[in-house]
Amino acid sequence: MPRSQRNDNFTDKTFTILADISLQILPTTKREREASTYHRDGMSAQSEGEYAEALRSYYKAMRLEVDSYDRSYILHNIGLTHTSNGKHARALEYHFQAPERNSFPPQAFNNTAVICHHRGEQAIHQGNLDISEAWFDQAAEYWKQAIAPSPGNYIEAQNWLKITGRSSLFN
Repeated sequence: MPRSQRNDNFTDKTFTILADISLQILPTTKREREASTYHRDGMSAQSEGEYAEALRSYYKAMRLEVDSYDRSYILHNIGLTHTSNGKHARALEYHFQAPERNSFPPQAFNNTAVICHHRGEQAIHQGNLDISEAWFDQAAEYWKQAIAPSPGNYIEAQNWLKITGRSSLFN
């Protein structure tokens, strides 16, 4: 039984049932169904903190998934998993790949901004103010891309942009 079908809570069970029904109703190939199952298994493992298992499932999903839009979300989740493991450089590699397949993934831009911001803070602690400013400028650029499609999201990022005077940067 796929991991995603072993969920304990009502919301996860409901989502799994709806996803399974959708896969049965919609015209999908066996390969697409398998890719979807691995992706869901990865999300389930990731939510439980089982990052190695999540990555294994995501990589299996990537080998099977052919739709570039769906691949962008798998790449995004791989990036999130690497971030959770503290592997920020590796996470950025995957977050950078997501927009190449889906030109408008605000969450990938947001997560890239969060990592850039984190690196800016690390540079401050190391006494590298010029480097920190460069990282913060990068964070600002990515947050603007995340905010543009839905200005009601990422309020903390919007406040940070205003407070730091970066709200007009890169416009």
